[in-house]
Amino acid sequence: MSTPDITIYSTAVCPYCVAAKNLLKAKGLAWNEVRIDMDPAQRDAMLEKSGGRRTVPQIFINGTHVGGFDDLAAADRSGRLAEILEAAH
Repeated sequence: MSTPDITIYSTAVCPYCVAAKNLLKAKGLAWNEVRIDMDPAQRDAMLEKSGGRRTVPQIFINGTHVGGFDDLAAADRSGRLAEILEAAH
């Protein structure tokens, strides 16, 4: 079983970032956190990858743009998150 490649673009003070990380942690998943408040070049990379979305978190799993926390939670409820994670295998 391969581990999904999860990247979360976040900032220091972001309750939705914390909520997204807690949801992933509850599923036993690890992630790479990229702090866009510490590195402006990463903010530009996030904007490019997300199609211009400026809010954090922006979550990517295996290169698939999931979106923000609300999108992640909706994907979890609908079963789409499990499908994205399964695609990693």
